[in-house]
Amino acid sequence: MAPVVKNVYEAAGLPMQGGDGEKFSARIAPIGAALGLTGLGMMFITVAPGKRAFPFHNHLGNDEAFVILEGRGTYRFGTQEHPVGPGDVCAAPKGGPDRAHQLINTGETDLKYLGISTNNDPDVVEYPDSGKFAVLAVAPGTSFVDAHLKFIGRAEETGDYWNGEL
Repeated sequence: MAPVVKNVYEAAGLPMQGGDGEKFSARIAPIGAALGLTGLGMMFITVAPGKRAFPFHNHLGNDEAFVILEGRGTYRFGTQEHPVGPGDVCAAPKGGPDRAHQLINTGETDLKYLGISTNNDPDVVEYPDSGKFAVLAVAPGTSFVDAHLKFIGRAEETGDYWNGEL
């Protein structure tokens, strides 16, 4: 049985690395899986100054919330930007591009926060800044990083429904 109590700072000792290193870079520790949660996802995320963990995006199938623990940043939500700091909670309800969101570390120290989400599967994620979308189906025991089925593309790349069918 998974533990029912986990210290996020201790869990951060074995983080996953994410991002392209230029604009996107983060240390991500999957807390929800370590606690044995299946319907609720939780990650402890650390972002260096000037970086972001993820592109600006919205989920069509999952709600998210972010609890700022340390540091300062800017929360992009739709067309708005909000300054955030310790104790702030940012909502990211599922929906279209008007609900797209992103945390940017605009402070001078690491931005540390919990990302909490529903785990509805599959999920469709849109990326308004780049015009991409992703369809993700996550097999039990895995994460979005190693999704069972994953397609990332653009709407204009859609194939014909009957193509290749016998």
